[in-house]
Amino acid sequence: MSRLDNRTYYDGFAGWYENERHLPYHRMLDDLEVELVERYAAGKDVLEIGCGTGLLLHRTAQFARRAVGIDLSAGMLGRARQRGLEVVQASATELPIATGSVDVAYSFKVLAHIPDIRGALAEMSRVVRPGGWVIAEFYNARSLRRLVKAIKPPTAVSETSHDGHVFTRYDDAATIRGYLPPELSWVATRGIRVITPVARVLEVPVLGPVVRWAEHRLADLPGARSVGGFLVACCRRR
Repeated sequence: MSRLDNRTYYDGFAGWYENERHLPYHRMLDDLEVELVERYAAGKDVLEIGCGTGLLLHRTAQFARRAVGIDLSAGMLGRARQRGLEVVQASATELPIATGSVDVAYSFKVLAHIPDIRGALAEMSRVVRPGGWVIAEFYNARSLRRLVKAIKPPTAVSETSHDGHVFTRYDDAATIRGYLPPELSWVATRGIRVITPVARVLEVPVLGPVVRWAEHRLADLPGARSVGGFLVACCRRR
């Protein structure tokens, strides 16, 4: 299967990116991610790596002292700027941010698409002040979501491309630990999409709200969180 470079892929994706973000499944994911960021970033200086069109960054800006986003895609950033957000076009492996200048650096749905994952995590760690936090989300190799992705057809993200056209990596917890630079300590974990088999489940009357309720309660539960489709490592910088 041929792949597109990340910039081309996400520039093409920009026009479609928010088409389904209003649906219950995507609202649930966004809520679980933003809720986690707020635990560590309320009243702090925050950087989002891979901010896309700024949906999460806009919410983060409501509780952070300062919220800045970077993204590789000019198409995505155009929409973020329309939201009045402070954003910069840059690569996750070369952040144009001063060393030790933010309290929290976070990234969702992005790191799994970066081949140089160690370089990206080293950069996230570099820009965080000692005692600050790196919140890094990975695609979990040991999850129901991984199984579903393996058997379902690729999902279209524009008129000319689908999610099979971009580099994607799935990792387990042991592998993720091996990516972390030595100054980061993995302190807490959140599992997102622990029991949801397919996105449409969240749209089913009665069942959908029950699944959403369960996902919020399983996200931080030892054992359950380790099989979340998205595995989030909350790491403290020494």
